[in-house]
Amino acid sequence: MARIDAHQHFWRFDPVRDSWITPEMAAIQRDFLPPDLEPILQQHGFDGCVAVQASQSEAETDWLLELAAAHNFIKGVVGWVDLQADNVAERLAYYQQFAKLKGFRHVLQGEPDRALLLRPAFRRGLTALYLHGFTYDLLILPDQLAYAAELARALPLQPFVLDHSAKPLIKAGELEPWRQHMRTLAAHENVLCKVSGLVTEADWLHWQPQDFWPYLDVVFEAFGPQRVLFGSDWPVCNVAGGYERLYALVADYVARLSAAEQAQFWGTNAVRFYGLSD
Repeated sequence: MARIDAHQHFWRFDPVRDSWITPEMAAIQRDFLPPDLEPILQQHGFDGCVAVQASQSEAETDWLLELAAAHNFIKGVVGWVDLQADNVAERLAYYQQFAKLKGFRHVLQGEPDRALLLRPAFRRGLTALYLHGFTYDLLILPDQLAYAAELARALPLQPFVLDHSAKPLIKAGELEPWRQHMRTLAAHENVLCKVSGLVTEADWLHWQPQDFWPYLDVVFEAFGPQRVLFGSDWPVCNVAGGYERLYALVADYVARLSAAEQAQFWGTNAVRFYGLSD
């Protein structure tokens, strides 16, 4: 039974391209490559992972595919393509030849136009994703959840997964309106949710496991164990305690689930959503 870390990143650190890695994130201002991750996955009993884009270029997509070809534990890749380009269908047709390329993502959380995902050009690109058999990772913040729900309703056949549970304001202890928007989004069966990246939304140096319980309760009650995936967000999680502490936090929470539900969370849901294979 496969166990999959459904969300992690690789990069060769570039201070200009990776300017989002600020000085207080010094722990990740270096290269992170497959040989760094593989022993960590093995230590925690994972069979593989999904590598997700960290910069917005087709060169990034191509590089991740090269890594996946060289390292079998990388079971899938979520790349980047310009969804608003006139030739997006042509680019997607080209990428269909790569079996490990499962889907795409755009850093919507950083866009000045908070509703970009609803604009005609972007919607056209998303429609092309479905026609070419690709998934889509939603990287958004809480203020964009209502737009995501509208998108999921408009494109009911497109498989979506919400990254990092839309980054709730854990450090501030705020649940609303995030909680209500999450319930609205979860009403759409074509949307799954990743429990990933949450430690970086808390107080990096002082968080306690109980800080996360209300947010995890919302995710599992809204989406159900059959639509929630584990992702470490490694190496970004290193700024807030690291892989081992993050894993222990999540494992302790999901211990309340049945064995079958835990299996779904730790891997089966990721295999099904991304269409992963050995």
